[in-house]
Amino acid sequence: MNNIAKSLHAKVHTWIDSIGFRLNASQTNKRKNVTTNHYFFETFNFFERSNPNEPEKSKFICFDQYGEKMKVRSLLDLQSAFFENISQLK
Repeated sequence: MNNIAKSLHAKVHTWIDSIGFRLNASQTNKRKNVTTNHYFFETFNFFERSNPNEPEKSKFICFDQYGEKMKVRSLLDLQSAFFENISQLK
């Protein structure tokens, strides 16, 4: 299971770098050693919550076109939500 999670973290970061997402904000909870990063591109936003010592346990959350919170379990989930959101732009 760890290999899947590690590859998801790597795949997501490779993809967001290739698309051109920008880091909007980053907050660190020093007590829990958890960092929350907010990324955006045009009108699409998503959050990554991670422990710097255990990137394989990173969690990603994005929002669908209706503003509903959606957990990202695969790169395809994130890409689908992104392209649906971008296709709504006029």
